[in-house]
Amino acid sequence: MNRLNDMFPMLKSREAVIEEIMNNRRMKLWFEGLGENERELFLDICTGARGMRITYDVYFKYVFDTEIHRDRLEDMLSCILNMKVKIKEVLPLESICVASDTTLLSMDIIVEFEDGSIANVEIQKIGYKFPGERAACYGADLLLRQYKRAKADRGEDRKFSYKDIKPVYTIIFYEKSPGEFKTKELEGIYKHYVSYVSNTPLKLNMLQNYYMISLDIFRRIYENKTVNTKEEAWLAFLSMDKPEQIVRLLEVFPEFKDIYTDVYSLASNTEKVMEMFSEELRELDEGTVQLMIDEYEETIKERGKIIKEQGEAIKKQDEIIKKQDEALKKQDEALKKQDEALKKQDEALKKQDEALKKLEEKCNKQNDALAAYEERIRKLEEKLSQ
Repeated sequence: MNRLNDMFPMLKSREAVIEEIMNNRRMKLWFEGLGENERELFLDICTGARGMRITYDVYFKYVFDTEIHRDRLEDMLSCILNMKVKIKEVLPLESICVASDTTLLSMDIIVEFEDGSIANVEIQKIGYKFPGERAACYGADLLLRQYKRAKADRGEDRKFSYKDIKPVYTIIFYEKSPGEFKTKELEGIYKHYVSYVSNTPLKLNMLQNYYMISLDIFRRIYENKTVNTKEEAWLAFLSMDKPEQIVRLLEVFPEFKDIYTDVYSLASNTEKVMEMFSEELRELDEGTVQLMIDEYEETIKERGKIIKEQGEAIKKQDEIIKKQDEALKKQDEALKKQDEALKKQDEALKKQDEALKKLEEKCNKQNDALAAYEERIRKLEEKLSQ
């Protein structure tokens, strides 16, 4: 902090900022309405203990004011695109995509270069779901815009040619990258360039170009490292806010001192920072709500998928159970028939038993009669013998 104070003498002490707030009734009421963490963050910004979040719309537009400091945005985009660019004008956000999808955006600006190319530069607080599909829609919007502009510029006197359409660039900075950028295969990679290429040596100018930069991954890689290139310096400026990081950046790239002078001059205006900070908190709240909605919708979608799969599994189980019931029913019918057959057999055996019993009784009587007849013969034989 001492080195920052030496570089930027306009920085106030914590005590001076608090005294200024307490002596202003409106600022005091606002300050006391903040949570403890928000108070500390606000004081850190005003005293330079932490840099401003340049990626937020109000701060970005202050630092990169295209009316006053157009050269700063030109220099940063030249480094990102790896080509010299000159901004002709800032275009209105008339895109259908941009108009309906801004809640999680920190900053969004469309600029036209002197060669007729246009670029959409946006910073996302939290990466949207389906980043590829969304970027493709934005790129298509920009290309359609170029097409309409090219046809309108030609007018009725000159015949339109597709060669009149200039390239479009979609440049997205992520403060918190989507999961697709954090896979094991992409470890340590923070900048991605995507364009349409052929699977053959065929060379076509497909016009759409995408640059996706993960500031959180860059910050993690360069947390304690010194930046070496101008592009790294711009990314450090956008993503790093610790005093020691700012000092390291200024040691290698002293040309950034003018920008930080503007930043800390703004920080010395406590009331102005309060207004910007309030706007930032509001955007954060909206972004958090939208993120919760997106995550909730994703959860519902996943649960719906699970319920559908469970429903299909239950349906299959019902079919299996139905088949088992039919098989059991057939088995029951077969067993019933077997029972009836056994019953008939039992009745037949019962009748046979009764018949055998009667036959046995008849045999017993005949045996008794035969025994009596034999006894009579024996007696007659004895008489004959005498």
